[in-house]
Amino acid sequence: MTGKQIKELNIRFLKSSPEETLGFFLRESKGRIVLSTSLGAEDQVLTHMATQIDPSISIFTLDTGRMFQEVYELIDTTSKKYNINIKVYFPDAEKVEEMVKERGINLFYESIENRKLCCNTRKIEPLKRAFKGFDIWISGLRSEQSVTRINTKLLDWDESNEMLKLNPLFNWSHDQVWEFIHKNSVPYNPLHDKGYMSIGCQPCTRAITKGEDIRAGRWWWEEAESKECGLHNRP
Repeated sequence: MTGKQIKELNIRFLKSSPEETLGFFLRESKGRIVLSTSLGAEDQVLTHMATQIDPSISIFTLDTGRMFQEVYELIDTTSKKYNINIKVYFPDAEKVEEMVKERGINLFYESIENRKLCCNTRKIEPLKRAFKGFDIWISGLRSEQSVTRINTKLLDWDESNEMLKLNPLFNWSHDQVWEFIHKNSVPYNPLHDKGYMSIGCQPCTRAITKGEDIRAGRWWWEEAESKECGLHNRP
């Protein structure tokens, strides 16, 4: 798809609801579109919306090996509620072993370089495997989430993965996400009720306090501008 076509689609669906946008792309790209879920609030909203439109939609998640137990329980709860099979991808065991042997079990606290190496090994490599055979991936990015996501658009070209990236909730607020969850009884991670607004790997996630940015609990020892694992980085 050309840049012009992407721009035209962004204009066409600018005022459409996420459900309308999802409906169009799920129909037009059936079999070639996949939802990548971290089981966060936004992804749970998208799972609910997408399965109502197309129960056969492909959905996957990444298990880095350092997740909260609550995430595993939510995978099971969500799968049963929507009668779906969330495919789980794991990092290459040999690469993880080699990384830990060379740099330590908690290498990510030592430097940004180490943290990004860990994210690349545990997330980026399995993500690329998960994308094989697909042309479009559905993401739960919202522009107000952080300074690294402020320019998020509905539809964009993901150059690193060479595929289209669809962000149906790009212009939604935090309150809109939670209003939808409560109104539609969407299952969510109970850690959200304990101050964990953005949930990643357990050693790299903490609860936030009132007034903090919603992603302040992720890699809290780093500057805000570097707080991406690489899944959503733009070249």
